[in-house]
Amino acid sequence: MSEVYRKKDLVGKRFGMLTVAEDSGKRQGHSILWRCKCDCGGEVLAIRSHLQSGIVADCGCSAKPRGQQVTDLIGQRFGKLTVTGDSGERKNGCILWTCKCDCGGEIRLKRVDLTSGNAKSCGCVPKQYASKLKPEDLTGRQFGDLTVLRPAEKNKQNRICWVCLCSCGKECTVPALQLKSGRARSCGCKRHASPLNKKDITGKRFGRLIALHPAEKDGTSRRTFWHCRCDCGKELDVDTMSLVHGRTQSCGCLSREQSAKMHDHMHYQDNTCIETLKRIHDGSQKNANGFRGLFLTKSGKYRASITFQGVHYNLGHYSDIGDAIKARLDAEAVMHDGYISAYDSYLKHAEDDPTWAENNPFYYKVYRTGSDFQAVTNGDGETAV
Repeated sequence: MSEVYRKKDLVGKRFGMLTVAEDSGKRQGHSILWRCKCDCGGEVLAIRSHLQSGIVADCGCSAKPRGQQVTDLIGQRFGKLTVTGDSGERKNGCILWTCKCDCGGEIRLKRVDLTSGNAKSCGCVPKQYASKLKPEDLTGRQFGDLTVLRPAEKNKQNRICWVCLCSCGKECTVPALQLKSGRARSCGCKRHASPLNKKDITGKRFGRLIALHPAEKDGTSRRTFWHCRCDCGKELDVDTMSLVHGRTQSCGCLSREQSAKMHDHMHYQDNTCIETLKRIHDGSQKNANGFRGLFLTKSGKYRASITFQGVHYNLGHYSDIGDAIKARLDAEAVMHDGYISAYDSYLKHAEDDPTWAENNPFYYKVYRTGSDFQAVTNGDGETAV
């Protein structure tokens, strides 16, 4: 916004007992300090927001607190409104002023609504303006593939609508705004008229799927489907776009096999994945705060938490992120580092003494005492009780 534009809109305007005289040439931050003359003859410098909100309403000549200054707006005129008095009502601690409109109506408003220019009438001006407006006649006009036939009833949003005939022969009801803005160009028949949907893909392979023939349409969807056979023998109908863009490559057997393969490479013990703990341990998994398990709450504090063996532990709320990190690291030392160390130790004992390992499956249990955590394990080669 240019300096000239900001200056010209306040000079000569009135706020409470003040009339803006000029730009003082001084600044408060990036805001102009306006030189204002008070009705008592004094002067004061104030920024725009303080004038418009009513924080500064005089030069300080009034001895009454702001909350008791109930007559400084009475008789003043704002647009078509004339302030007649204090209504006695309050909204968020602010006086609601009773204002008489030129049309005869009354309205109660806060000072800031009047002085900022947000309210200039009781609402009669927009109503009078709207009553004179007539909807534009679109009958016979062409919008893309749509030809307007006749007016329709307003929709749920009270928008003016028109009945249109599409080039495909179907009639549809479209809001006037969508027609004139170009958002509506057909009844929807061309929404999925992509060249890919019309392409013959018979016999082509997409991952594990081979397209056999177009699927029969059920009339509920404009999308095209192909009947496909998966390498596993199962047949199914797949959306053409999903096939061509690689979103669907099997009947579902591929993802199941990949999940099983990934699971085979993972080592699970007591509902705990060893590989996941090691990734956390080496710092490869972090959240948006740059540290896993830390969350910034709406109150501005950091909440630390940790989940281990299917149990979620709340480690507390901290004003200092350093304290939250320490709480998380202390818990990780017992639950993650301790678990990995005990499990590695257990594997060595199991290799040295398979008979002992067969009778003593790995055991690692965490107990909480106040804010501290302790673990009991047989990873040291002892039999846990």
